[in-house]
Amino acid sequence: MKQSRPIASVLVYVGFDRIGDSLLKLPFVRGLRQAFPGARITWVAGRETSVYADVMASPVAGLIDEIVENAGIGLTPTEFLHGRPGGALAGRRFELVIDTQRIFWTSLSLWRIPHDIFISPAARFLLSSRKPPKGYAFPKTMQRQLLDLLELASGKNFPTTKALDLDPGAEARAAAETLLPDGRRYIGIAPGSGGPPKCWPLAKFIALARRQAALGRTPVFFLGPKEMDWRDEIAGAVPEALFPLQDERARKTFGFSPLLTIALASRLTAAVSNDSGAGHMFAVGGAPIVILYGPTEPGKFQPMTDSLVMVRARDFGGREMRLIPPEAAEAALERVIDMCD
Repeated sequence: MKQSRPIASVLVYVGFDRIGDSLLKLPFVRGLRQAFPGARITWVAGRETSVYADVMASPVAGLIDEIVENAGIGLTPTEFLHGRPGGALAGRRFELVIDTQRIFWTSLSLWRIPHDIFISPAARFLLSSRKPPKGYAFPKTMQRQLLDLLELASGKNFPTTKALDLDPGAEARAAAETLLPDGRRYIGIAPGSGGPPKCWPLAKFIALARRQAALGRTPVFFLGPKEMDWRDEIAGAVPEALFPLQDERARKTFGFSPLLTIALASRLTAAVSNDSGAGHMFAVGGAPIVILYGPTEPGKFQPMTDSLVMVRARDFGGREMRLIPPEAAEAALERVIDMCD
């Protein structure tokens, strides 16, 4: 479907962006700029914030022109009754609006923004200016869902990205080489996640790390801001463990930048993670990974890598992460290591 003239302004709506889903959305963001090279692209986080505005700003530089956070869209079912969205969007018109979510009343709020073309999958594309062919099945993965919307909006084809090409930069690569120098086999371990229900018990991560140390491998714990208090317990139980994100020099230079974690991931033999942003960063960095799933389903948010083994709590009797035995995680880790040996 060809455009009669180039699109000059695009609004993309998301609820919010965390680090993990920001990586999954990056092929869509890149494709958006490719499809509409001369357009001003406005990225709207309607419910919360977007990491594209801070820790993930570098990867989208030149791709997104404007980021609007906390836009107040998608908060309540009755908001579409109160007029058009205000704030940074008040009085504005966009030639193309792409709604990436499927809640109908949120789409109604967005639809009230003046536009020429409106793309939304909500209510089987009921409000959408363009609709997929009859019999269309909505994809399971977030990446493919977004790329399908982009294809509908642009009339161009965008293949699924199996491995995300993201260079963390020379400074991050050099820091990673210093923090994890050659000569060892490093096993990345990310025990944190967005909330306790998604976290395998820390004691089990520690048991896994001790086993890796006994095999002559070096456990490398990736602790984010919420897991800082775990360091002393882990270090006491696993003296061989490294904590690169807590290195003072690295903290001063990078903070908790995802780019440093991605660079460090390239130094790992393999990694184990909960269903979290760390797992996606490991995948982008090229580390073979084991992802542990409990209450969440792996389909939509599966990391972009072929070197992946998934361990699901439901295979052990329920959705609680504690049901995953250490032996299962260890066996999965050996499998991903064998993939690359």
